[in-house]
Amino acid sequence: MPVTALRFNLVEPGATPASLHARYRAALEMAVYADGHGITTVQTEEHHGVADNWLPAPFAFAGAVLGATRRISVTVSAVIGPLYDPLRLAEDIAVLDLLSGGRLVTVAGIGYRPEEYARAGVAWEQRGRLQDELLETLLKAWTGEEFAFRGRTVRVTPRPYSDPHPLLLVGGSSKAAARRAARLGLPFFPSAHLPELEAYYKERLVAYGTRGWTLMPGAETPLLHIAEDPARVWSVYGDHFLHEARTYASWQSSGVRSAVRSTATTVEELRAEGVYRVLTPDECVAQDLDNLVLHPLAGGIPPEEGRRSLTLFCEDILPRLVDREV
Repeated sequence: MPVTALRFNLVEPGATPASLHARYRAALEMAVYADGHGITTVQTEEHHGVADNWLPAPFAFAGAVLGATRRISVTVSAVIGPLYDPLRLAEDIAVLDLLSGGRLVTVAGIGYRPEEYARAGVAWEQRGRLQDELLETLLKAWTGEEFAFRGRTVRVTPRPYSDPHPLLLVGGSSKAAARRAARLGLPFFPSAHLPELEAYYKERLVAYGTRGWTLMPGAETPLLHIAEDPARVWSVYGDHFLHEARTYASWQSSGVRSAVRSTATTVEELRAEGVYRVLTPDECVAQDLDNLVLHPLAGGIPPEEGRRSLTLFCEDILPRLVDREV
């Protein structure tokens, strides 16, 4: 059975507070529906100060989803680690872990937008050091014991539900990220299909004498929208997909590697490229993907269209995938 993810970034260009309220409530209702229909995880993101209202508070959203569901996990992919106070983040994750019974997954990255660092008053040049400090602090904090932090003795309570600690992965597409994960014995989450980086991570595990594992995107990890008439969706909502793809692409320097990197400049190019795919249920099943990432509200798509996509996915596609495994 493939891993199934419901992705939300809650982008909406030109939104009003009322329309964003409706979008956030729709996303929460969709997560509850997904929880009852066997989807594996809700995946959410973090970006700050974006004109189209990209979600800036992934843990607040995660808490709402975890509180409204019973089985589904929530993956924050990825938190921009150096922008956080390490002690406060340790507390927030511990509380969410306790509330959810261990259903929160955190991927810690360092980000790739200098303007987000400038906005937060954090030095871009210090991001590696700050990420090291963050990860080391989280692991110490979750023991519930006293430890040294910035020249003083501190203790974080309560301890999390998960033993030895909540699931924490190190994200990135660089050797520095792989070394960081290996040194701390944490799982590694490459931001794209990078077998050579996975091999380097394994080498560093041996060198450091630690243990870990890799959760790597497949060679193909398209963002999916399900529809009976894909041509209609591309005609009506193609600009929404393109807006999100172009926004995301504008942030990525040549050194950033991503599983969802797009170079399209028109709706026609985006449709041909295959990073965003609008598929019928039959077409989706025939793709035979290891990871199915449904992105029902991409680029500000209206909630009613997102609900149609999710319903088709859960009621037509998932039962066939289950039957195929039997």
